[in-house]
Amino acid sequence: MTGSEQLLRGYLSDNAAGAAPEVLAAVAAAAAGPAAPYGTDPLSQAVYRRFEELFERPVAVFPVSTGSAANGIALAALTPPWGSVLAHPDAHIDNDEAGAPEFFTNGAKIVPVGGAHSKIDPEALRAAAGRKRGDVHSVQPSVLSITQATETGSVYSVAELETLTGIAGEAGLRVHMDGARFANALAALGATPAELSWRSGVDVLSFGATKNGTMTADAIVCFDPALATELAFRHKRGGQLTAKMRFQTAQLGAYLTDDLWLRSAAHANAMAERLRAGLAAAPGVRVAGELGANILFCHFPAALTAGLRERGYAFYADRWEPGVVRLVTSFAHRPADIDDLLAAVRALTQNA
Repeated sequence: MTGSEQLLRGYLSDNAAGAAPEVLAAVAAAAAGPAAPYGTDPLSQAVYRRFEELFERPVAVFPVSTGSAANGIALAALTPPWGSVLAHPDAHIDNDEAGAPEFFTNGAKIVPVGGAHSKIDPEALRAAAGRKRGDVHSVQPSVLSITQATETGSVYSVAELETLTGIAGEAGLRVHMDGARFANALAALGATPAELSWRSGVDVLSFGATKNGTMTADAIVCFDPALATELAFRHKRGGQLTAKMRFQTAQLGAYLTDDLWLRSAAHANAMAERLRAGLAAAPGVRVAGELGANILFCHFPAALTAGLRERGYAFYADRWEPGVVRLVTSFAHRPADIDDLLAAVRALTQNA
C-alpha cells in the first residue's frame, strides 16, 4: 500500500491530510526574494486586510503555528489568573492541550458546563456564570469558550450562539470561540463569517486552518480593539511572532482566496454525510451523535473494528467508551475513498 493510499484510509483526524496545492504554491512564491520581517511585509498586510473584508469590519489578526497557541493566547487576554473559563466537558482546551490554556493564563481554571451533543446547555451556563461570584475563595467566572464546530461534529446555529453569548454578556463574561473547524461550521450552516462570530457576540476567535488545508498556519482574530494591544504582546511573548511571518500569511492568503477554505470544508462535510448514510445501513452499526460537520461517531462491533484495521484503515476506537469509534473526513478524501471503506464495512458485517 502506498503512502497516499494509507492516508486516504486514514480517518483519525483531518489534520492528517496534506496541504492544499494552492497553499504550497503560495509558500513557494513567498520564498522568492527578501521581505520585511514579523508580518510587516506587503503580503502579510494584504492578508490582514482580507480578513477584514471577510469579517466585514476592522479586526486584529495574529497568525500562529498551532491551535493550542491560538486558544491559550486568546484566553490569556480574556481572563485574569483567578478567573475561570466556562467550556463544555468535551472541549479541546480541557482535554487535549496538556494544560496550555492554564499555562498561558497563569492559572485560570477551566470549569466544565454540560450539554447534549457537546454543546453547552443554556441553563447550565446561566447557573455556572453566577456561581460564587464575588466570593474571594473561588475562581471568578470570566470567559465563555464555545467550540464551533464541536469535538463531536455538531454545530451551533446562530440562534444557539446568540442565546449563549447573551447569557455570558448578562453575567459580564467575555466570549472566546475555538474555531479549529470554523470553516466546516460555516459550510454546514451557510452563514457568513461575521454572523458566526462577532455578530453573534464573540470577542476573540481562534481561526483554524491546518485541519482544512494549510500546513502551519492558524490565526487569532480579535474583534474588540481594546484587546488588540495586549494580544500583540502576548503573541510575541508566546513565541508566535515569527520572523518570516510571510510564510504563514501566504498560507492563510491562499486559504482564503476564491473561497478555497469554504469549498474544502464543504467537501469534507459532504464526505462525512456520504459515510454516515452508508454506515447507517450496515448491520450491527449504530451512528451516534448529531452530524453537522466532518466528524462521525459510531458504535462498531469489535470484529468490525478489528477487520477494518487489518485492512489498513486507521481511526480512533474505544477512546470515549467501549465500542465507540470516531471517523473524521477531510478535504483530501474522495468519494471513491468513502465508497471503498463502506464496501469493506459491508463485506465484514455480512460475513459476521
